[in-house]
Amino acid sequence: MRVGIFTETYTPYISGLVTSELMLKKGLEKLGHEVYVVTANLESFKYEYDEAEKVLRIPGVKTGIYDSRLTSVYPIQAVKKIKSWKLDVIHSQTEFAIGTFARIIAKQYNIPLVHTYHTMYEDYIHYITKGYFKKSSKKLVEYFTKFYCETTATELIVPTTKTYKLFKEKYDFKKNINIIPTGIEVERFYKENANNKDIANLKKHLHLSKKDFIIIFVGRLAEEKNVEFLIETEQKLKEKDKNIKLLIVGDGPDKEKYENYAISLGLKDNVIFTGKAKWEEMPYYYHISNVFVTASVTETQGLTVIEAMASSITPVCIDDEAFHSMVTDGLNGYFFHTKEELAQKILTLKKDKVLLSKLNNQARIASDNYSAKFYSQRVLEVYKRAINLKKQENRFGIISKLAKKIRGEH
Repeated sequence: MRVGIFTETYTPYISGLVTSELMLKKGLEKLGHEVYVVTANLESFKYEYDEAEKVLRIPGVKTGIYDSRLTSVYPIQAVKKIKSWKLDVIHSQTEFAIGTFARIIAKQYNIPLVHTYHTMYEDYIHYITKGYFKKSSKKLVEYFTKFYCETTATELIVPTTKTYKLFKEKYDFKKNINIIPTGIEVERFYKENANNKDIANLKKHLHLSKKDFIIIFVGRLAEEKNVEFLIETEQKLKEKDKNIKLLIVGDGPDKEKYENYAISLGLKDNVIFTGKAKWEEMPYYYHISNVFVTASVTETQGLTVIEAMASSITPVCIDDEAFHSMVTDGLNGYFFHTKEELAQKILTLKKDKVLLSKLNNQARIASDNYSAKFYSQRVLEVYKRAINLKKQENRFGIISKLAKKIRGEH
């Protein structure tokens, strides 16, 4: 099968979305399929094609949101190149400019379009509206999402039941919705594949001692991730045990604000901001940690939770439906509702090493359900279904045209 992945963001940009795209590409290729990527050029306003990696980059402009770019320029050479691939299916990963391009190509060359919905946009509109027109903006997001996903996509993929309910219950979506949790290269995070010397060096670089009990958060430092909740919880933990420290890995528009907030709470030595981590070094940040935490309620899934679990690190997550498919409370992790509840669970895990070890082992076992191979196989089944549906549509179209001719209609 020849697959075209259309996405706004791809390497060298690092995000949960890019991770899932890379894993899907590698997984499908291991299964013997050819995979091409169409994305925006993050480096310059140029058309580029990497023959070896099968990645086509078209001119993109900066959005002002992190390192991402959008594009609405579709060079004729890009269209010709895509046509030469003779794609069997197109898989769009975005609703915006590249997503529109995917829709145009799919319609022009009669190719089935599969779409994965990654982002709960209603939780991100504050970046554009700055707090104004909130209600009308959410209605606009709903209209746009339904238009792209229902009007243009042959099949829709969502990562969790939470997103499924958004489409079925709120958006009244009529087409097929396939719940497929996003996969990652879980082996990359296994402790036995780590270099102990590199782990020790990272710990030394961050000035962490053997006495320190590290809780780690990994993600974009912005309002929707609820980082202040974690910092305020750390303040409560410090009062009980000064050796419990919060490691915040990532970058974003609010990084400086959070750094200043931690200092104002007297947590300069207890909240450690590492900035953006290199892709190849990311597993080591989990390996120097004891517990993973997140208080974000805007995730469609949360790939960092799976990364932590694959690293044999217990996840402690806010009780949001996005995490329910991954975490089983009391078996391989915990859920919490309040800062007090989170703090208590952290203190319990620090004190009870046997319990923590048991949860760590179960987390590692559960992470295997999100391997790249398993993910790719499930997505492949959706591709096959989309191709069959498109064939049925084409046959129906031919029959309809013949019937009109017989009736003398034009």
